[in-house]
Amino acid sequence: MSSLGFTQDNNKETKKDTTKLEEVLVLSRRKLSNHRQEKTLSSIDDYLEKSNKITMIKRGNYAWEPTINNMASERLVVTIDGMQIFGACTDKMDPITSYVDVSNLEKVTIGSGQEGTENGHSIGGGIDLKLPSSKFNGSGFKSGLDLGYETNGNYKATGLDLEYIGNTFFISADGIYRKSDNYDAGGNEEILYSQFEKYNLSLQSGYKFSETQSVDANLIYDKATDVGYPALPMDVSLAEALIASLTHYYKPEDKVLKSLETKLYFNTITHIMDDTKRPVVAIRMDMPGWSDTYGFYSKAELIKKKHHFILNLNGFYNKSLAEMTMFSNNPGEPDMFMYTWPDIRTLYSGVFIKDDFHFSEDETLASSIRLGYHNNKIAKEVGIQSLEIFHDTVDQQSNRFLVSLASTYQLKKDNYNLSAGLGYGERAPSVSEGYGFYLFNSFDNYDYIGNPNLKDEKALEANFSFKQKFNDFEIGLESSYFHIMDYIIGEIAPDVSSMTIGANGVRVYTALDHASIFNTYVNSSYKISERLAINGTVGYNYGKGNDGENLPLIKPISYFAEFNYNTAKFTAALQLDGNGTQSNYSRKYGENKTADYAILNLNLGNVFYNKLGKTVLKYGVENILDAKYSTYADWNNFPRQGRNFYMNLSFVFQ
Repeated sequence: MSSLGFTQDNNKETKKDTTKLEEVLVLSRRKLSNHRQEKTLSSIDDYLEKSNKITMIKRGNYAWEPTINNMASERLVVTIDGMQIFGACTDKMDPITSYVDVSNLEKVTIGSGQEGTENGHSIGGGIDLKLPSSKFNGSGFKSGLDLGYETNGNYKATGLDLEYIGNTFFISADGIYRKSDNYDAGGNEEILYSQFEKYNLSLQSGYKFSETQSVDANLIYDKATDVGYPALPMDVSLAEALIASLTHYYKPEDKVLKSLETKLYFNTITHIMDDTKRPVVAIRMDMPGWSDTYGFYSKAELIKKKHHFILNLNGFYNKSLAEMTMFSNNPGEPDMFMYTWPDIRTLYSGVFIKDDFHFSEDETLASSIRLGYHNNKIAKEVGIQSLEIFHDTVDQQSNRFLVSLASTYQLKKDNYNLSAGLGYGERAPSVSEGYGFYLFNSFDNYDYIGNPNLKDEKALEANFSFKQKFNDFEIGLESSYFHIMDYIIGEIAPDVSSMTIGANGVRVYTALDHASIFNTYVNSSYKISERLAINGTVGYNYGKGNDGENLPLIKPISYFAEFNYNTAKFTAALQLDGNGTQSNYSRKYGENKTADYAILNLNLGNVFYNKLGKTVLKYGVENILDAKYSTYADWNNFPRQGRNFYMNLSFVFQ
């Protein structure tokens, strides 16, 4: 149903290439044109973690939160095919990536820092989960079936897709079902509340009016139930999303305007946290949340002489509402109710302009600017009254004007590539940072209160990359540095009592004067023969605030090495993946020292051709030595999976 490769602009397959500011994960839905990925039924979380720039924060076995450049979701812009979507969970248990599946997608574009602002303002970067593009090639009917099983957690996955493509009309539908019991950490330790069940359905249809105009309609329905979160005090009984869009494409012939793409979209999310399956809790709670977003974009691509322009005019309107009910253990006392997000309305409109100016075939200067208007409104009066307990003034509305700038010089030669760039970006505080009310963070064991008077967070960025090729050997270096001003983070309010039983206290969102984040990776590969190759990566990251304290969730030294053997019909790869000890941890924000680890994985695959199509078999074992470990990004140090045998079988009928 999908496949994975890391590509640069020329679409040649590469390995873990850290020398490009923008990475593309190619999923090649249904075609399985590249059968060399580890699993054909990997989750979108597994795919994203293949990128050096991305680390996934794990609170359980499902719905991992992506980070870029050691910055979490507040500092990123994550979109689905350019559509703005906002999670409905105050505890970030439903990142945007959890509401799609690899079966929905064609590729994932990852932009670092201000390179990732085409669809919105960010500090750390952007992720765009791209839906399949329109196709009218008259190839007729195709179908595919996927089956997967993994021993650890008794994990099962089943997928089916159907597709008809004519010359002027196409329609495609797919569905996938995933279910896992509790998994075992190393040493056969069962991790309670790590189960989940999910299914995803999508429908896409298109009609071609002429050689220059067509229209697409997309619908995605995603539903997860019985999702356990071993690192958190609550689980999820329902995470449900409906995502709909209508897109018009215009591609004139032989003109400066190469394409014009206009999309109208709507999405609605319902997320319900509960603790009914936890045997002992201090007090029972229900915590539902809802998020509705209406939006549009109009994107144009123009080429004139040495200039390649991209223009994107976009806007959205979002409603975010979350509440909490605490059920009294004493029948004579009333239950307690509060709004944790007091119906926050966000209106945004902005424009993005990018110009790739080609000095020559080898040299390019890529410059971009995004300007945006951002408005927040507290729709419920009780929300204003609640926040006034902690802040002298709380305005019902706030208006912000945001700016993002970037410029990158690129030089590409036959045997080496070089790029250097500068950027400046701004972002508005998230709904939780600005308006959250008693949001419990089990990472540092504090309740958090929003601050509607926060300034925009601002960042200066510098990046550099270089790759050199010596015949069959390649080596590359990529580094980025962020100087973040008004860095938003929670500070202890000593005179305020916590709401959560057992919490250490209350933190109110405020801002450090500045903070610094530095990332660097060295990547190398060596082609031993036509069939045998080796590649590896070593990374170093650093993050510290102006108060001298380490920033939380900064990745320690990491390394990855892979020996791979490939023929036309067989693949094999032995991998070593590990981190050093997290010694520069942030005790102030709830972190502790995380031990180093190293795990071994073995991945094998075969492809078989027949008259009906082809069959791809992927099988292997992860964590061969059954190591018991956790990483810096595992919430509250809950351990990851132990030894796991897996098998994925994909049938493609053509």
